[in-house]
Amino acid sequence: MLESAHGTAPPGASTREPAIARQQDVQNPAPIDAREPWMRGLHADTGYLLYRLGLRSGQLFNTFLQESGLRLRHYAVLRFLATSTGALQRELSTSLGYDPSAIVGLVDDLEKLGFAERRPSPDDRRSRLVALTANGRAFLRDTDEAGQRVTNELLGPLDAAERESLHTLLQRLTEDGLS
Repeated sequence: MLESAHGTAPPGASTREPAIARQQDVQNPAPIDAREPWMRGLHADTGYLLYRLGLRSGQLFNTFLQESGLRLRHYAVLRFLATSTGALQRELSTSLGYDPSAIVGLVDDLEKLGFAERRPSPDDRRSRLVALTANGRAFLRDTDEAGQRVTNELLGPLDAAERESLHTLLQRLTEDGLS
């Protein structure tokens, strides 16, 4: 039984020994059985690989955007706005998976650059739509080729059919798991 400083463990406290206390002799650890399911290598973990791919993608896109002063999150907002006539900030938050407070800052940054603007919503005077400006469209047009180069660098090891398959699978995962 675990004991507290007062002599006995509080009601409901675990009586299991902490993992540190259960460790075998550190000088002579038990041999590792490579057949154990938990022993798969780090690169056998799909979630980890997706995480690493996401990091690499973000690094490449942020490097390409560095001169403009924008980051990948700004670019995502602009790309989303390019497909609509305007969106409420809460729609941007939901669709892009960003915290609502982050959207406010991103839209503020894009407004300062003249790439987006807030307009009154025709449906609700209290709401404001965020819309892409002509300068925002020009920016996207000018950066489209560079964005494609980043994607090509990231997916360089894949042939065209593999890229299409990956894209289709990622769309399905995004629609089912992130919406």
